[in-house]
Amino acid sequence: MPKPRTPRTQREKYGEELRLRRTAADLTQEELGDQVVCSPTLISHFEAGRRLPKPDDAQRIDRVLGTDGFFARWLEDLDSKYDSSFAAAAELERQATLIQQFALTLVPGLLQTPHYARAVFSAYRPNHSAEELDREVVIRTERARILDGPLKPVVWTLLDEAVLRRRVGGRQVMAEQLHKIADMAEMGRLRLHVLSNAVGAHPLQQSLLTLMSFEDSAPVAYAEGFLTGNLMDDPALVAASQTAYALALSDALSQQESLAIVRSAAEEHAHGQQ
Repeated sequence: MPKPRTPRTQREKYGEELRLRRTAADLTQEELGDQVVCSPTLISHFEAGRRLPKPDDAQRIDRVLGTDGFFARWLEDLDSKYDSSFAAAAELERQATLIQQFALTLVPGLLQTPHYARAVFSAYRPNHSAEELDREVVIRTERARILDGPLKPVVWTLLDEAVLRRRVGGRQVMAEQLHKIADMAEMGRLRLHVLSNAVGAHPLQQSLLTLMSFEDSAPVAYAEGFLTGNLMDDPALVAASQTAYALALSDALSQQESLAIVRSAAEEHAHGQQ
């Protein structure tokens, strides 16, 4: 029997302890999920350290396993630096082997330059300090370090053409940002496609969407709107999201055509032609 992998993070230790207590209670993931009122896939994500239960879920886990509030109390010490609507998705990003992202109006956070990110944060925080913006930019920059590795995660980036045209942070900030995306695509670090305005209506026109796949667990989908985020692990919803992404991708420009339009937009921003 292979030796269990030693948990690395506090989340993973939390998940490993949950797995041990569930096993000691002679419950399968499906049986625990039935009693906690969640899917076995979600229990699997808890045990892998990819997601944390909500407080009421942790309380139900304690009741089912007879752990006297153990998991609910430990949960309080695992607060995330991200907003509650995105915290679980951020943790999953770090463990995904494949990320397929679609952006409707803004460059995806994983690809943002510090100057672009600062402009995004300052736009929706009318009363902000330089220190607050610095902190947010650092968090976003650190999040993007998952792309420092040459191979994993594999990243597909699908951009609505509106992302290229909206001037965030000024001409030079946009030019720098778009050149960065094109550079990453040319180096083979991401697969890049653009949905031209000429396509018209498309299946993803309502929100940002990110699909994530893993080596040892079911895929998830994450959709984001204003001050909200919805992480989906229901197989039917994930499958519908994958279908919508595939349909939109089928209408997108090729990688070479996409690179050309991104470079062209960068130059237009740099020289004030938009």
